[in-house]
Amino acid sequence: MSGGPIRVLFVSTSNATRSILAEAILRHAGGSAYEAHSAGIEPSGGVADLTLRMLEDAGIERAGLRSKSVEEYRDQPFDYVVTVCDDARVACPVFPGADQSLHWGYRDPEASTSNDARLAAYRLVFTQLGQRVRQFVLVTNRATPLSAG
Repeated sequence: MSGGPIRVLFVSTSNATRSILAEAILRHAGGSAYEAHSAGIEPSGGVADLTLRMLEDAGIERAGLRSKSVEEYRDQPFDYVVTVCDDARVACPVFPGADQSLHWGYRDPEASTSNDARLAAYRLVFTQLGQRVRQFVLVTNRATPLSAG
């Protein structure tokens, strides 16, 4: 795609944690140069409470975030489709017109058994996604021309 913001779709299994975090972080870090979306293969119907807490604690906007199905985006063009968990990578439908398909595998922090372990897992995934998204912005930002020579 050319012109306009870079369109990115983050896909996870349930669209309750990892893909929502990536969407919100990209909106925050990339600003108007990006149009970030997220979806799930089997949406959970809600955003995990700890997902919202991570974003709130970091001062990242949470308004409008909701769990959605990949079917909502089936006929839309994207510059990048990024799966953020291994299960989604296997089940993610092909998005015609997506310039790039990427995979960033992160474990589900909800899988932790205790509250303390779950909170630590959320913090780790949030930190790792934040680093990855910021690197993604540096590499893909169309507004920053490469210097010649």
